[in-house]
Amino acid sequence: MDVFSRTFLPAAAETGLATQTVSRHIPIFRRCVGSGDAPILVTRCSRPDQPIGGDYLMLLTHRRLVVTRQTRVLHRLRLHLNTELGELSNVTWSPDPRSQSVELAATAIDGVRERFLIRTHHPKQVWQVDTLLNHAFRTRLRKPAERLVATIGEPPVGARPFAFRPAPVR
Repeated sequence: MDVFSRTFLPAAAETGLATQTVSRHIPIFRRCVGSGDAPILVTRCSRPDQPIGGDYLMLLTHRRLVVTRQTRVLHRLRLHLNTELGELSNVTWSPDPRSQSVELAATAIDGVRERFLIRTHHPKQVWQVDTLLNHAFRTRLRKPAERLVATIGEPPVGARPFAFRPAPVR
């Protein structure tokens, strides 16, 4: 059994998702996430800007964010978002224990601003979701330091300047 299979159902059970709901979404998540990637968070979410758009299920792993959508009328499953965490920019979230929710917003690589509202059953779970998001986006993602490989017209660092010296005549 791979890492994804061992950790997916316990992560979904932490947020109180029904097994039937989760099992419908697993084939889509399997196609998007590698077998060695462990889920951090599996939860229902909604779109605050589209309240009647359908039901969404979010999977956050150490490397990817995948969101699926189930239509209300025909209950069809569709992939809404599948991206690596490094490709997301301007990631923000705001926990609100009074409304028992966390709003997550991020800009995808295509420039579209995605917003999701994660509702919890208890105010204590708001802080658990906040900790998981902090772990995924702040402690795991390090911006790579800018590397200077070469500059045209300048000698490499540590190299001696070239000087033409004729060979000795014998």
